[in-house]
Amino acid sequence: MTDTAPANGEIESYSLVELAVTRLRREILSGRCEPGERLVEEQLTRRLGISRAPLREALRLLGQQGLVEHVPRRGARVATLSDRDVQELYAVRDMLERHAVEQALRGPVQLDGLRAAVERMRQAAGTGDQLAVANAHRAFHVSVVALSGNGQLTAIYESILVKLQLYMAINLRREAELAHADDGVHRHERLLEAVATGDTAAVLTALAGHGARSYL
Repeated sequence: MTDTAPANGEIESYSLVELAVTRLRREILSGRCEPGERLVEEQLTRRLGISRAPLREALRLLGQQGLVEHVPRRGARVATLSDRDVQELYAVRDMLERHAVEQALRGPVQLDGLRAAVERMRQAAGTGDQLAVANAHRAFHVSVVALSGNGQLTAIYESILVKLQLYMAINLRREAELAHADDGVHRHERLLEAVATGDTAAVLTALAGHGARSYL
């Protein structure tokens, strides 16, 4: 009995951490929490129905993902990026994408992940779920980079996209106001078609004209 109790307690505690991470990550990446917004422990423990210990662990994990930052003597807040940070992240993203595409298209490519992401994007656009649209955008681009077969590169690339999604939430809201709901889907369909040709130059051209910064 004494051996199993701590394990059960650890499992229960970890599930609360996962719950908090999932809820807060969704709120941050959907744009419901603005960059720089304070994350007040007392409010979050009441709203999430958890104690301080799992909440603090969840905030620590979100900090590792680049979504939360801890300010000395002021607590946690949604991470902020300067204009320069955003531009630098896009520059790194572009460099990694280019390298991945050049590696991936040296041989046959598997397009199932890209097709699935486009389909999720289409469904999300139809329902107006902007977070699902953003997640599908990220899944599509991660699938492109994953074609390189380099798992470490893919992991680094996705971590950059997660940070950028803080600001892409603003992008997508502006796009929803200024453009047709299916425009983002059509952009990714064109990129999928370029990848399917196996022509590296065509894919790089499609990426360059993809419009990732159009709504910054």
